[in-house]
Amino acid sequence: MPVRVAALYRFTAFADPEALRTPLLDACEAHGIKGTLLLAREGINGTIAGPPEGLEAVLAKIRALPGCGELDVKFSGAPAMPFGKMKVRVKREIVTMGEPVDPTLVVGHYVDPHDWNALIADPETLVIDTRNDYEVAIGTFAGAVDPATPSFRDFPAWFRANREALLEGKTKVAMFCTGGIRCEKSTALLRAEGVEEVYHLKGGILKYLEAVPEEQSLWQGECFVFDERVSLGHGLAQGTHTRCQPCGRPFPAGGACPVCGPAAA
Repeated sequence: MPVRVAALYRFTAFADPEALRTPLLDACEAHGIKGTLLLAREGINGTIAGPPEGLEAVLAKIRALPGCGELDVKFSGAPAMPFGKMKVRVKREIVTMGEPVDPTLVVGHYVDPHDWNALIADPETLVIDTRNDYEVAIGTFAGAVDPATPSFRDFPAWFRANREALLEGKTKVAMFCTGGIRCEKSTALLRAEGVEEVYHLKGGILKYLEAVPEEQSLWQGECFVFDERVSLGHGLAQGTHTRCQPCGRPFPAGGACPVCGPAAA
């Protein structure tokens, strides 16, 4: 496809994230890159897109930042630019959970996509989808628990309120999200709460859909992405969903928004 898309993150200590904002924005604009990058004292997160050469130039600049040499990047393609403009923002957190966890100190065990099926098929494994309710609604792994949370900020309270029932008869917890970043924090949270056997899907759903053949896949539906493509399927092919303009919810093309109804389609 003519446009290359990179979903990226890295937890690392930035002493002055504000000082990084303008140089990154200038580099993106100089190379025809659009999307969103979030900076915080805990690192960098975002999705950007553009011509392959321009994207590589910007990624090289990001990898040169302190602690970003091992930047986590998932690539996909798009038939047209999936973003309207370029934004670089400084935030309190690069993914907002509102809990004082540090994934650079303690985190769950990473599981390669090719080993994921065996882990989640184990009856002693509790599988949790850490994404928001509207994301889960269009696709998830068979048998995964849906917290039905509208925001990742709600995840800690949900887990604490349901911990006893969730962990009953389970010896392992496996969690997953779109690209892996939310699981960095959710697995760190569970480890801090005393749960030792915690695992998460390395590279997230995006890496799984890229690496695991559809005939071997335990994924059901499509994966929501935060750009104008809306959803992706196996092989990271363009999905069949569109987004409601009033509320932003995804729904099948030609269908009706589950919140706003047919009038918003």
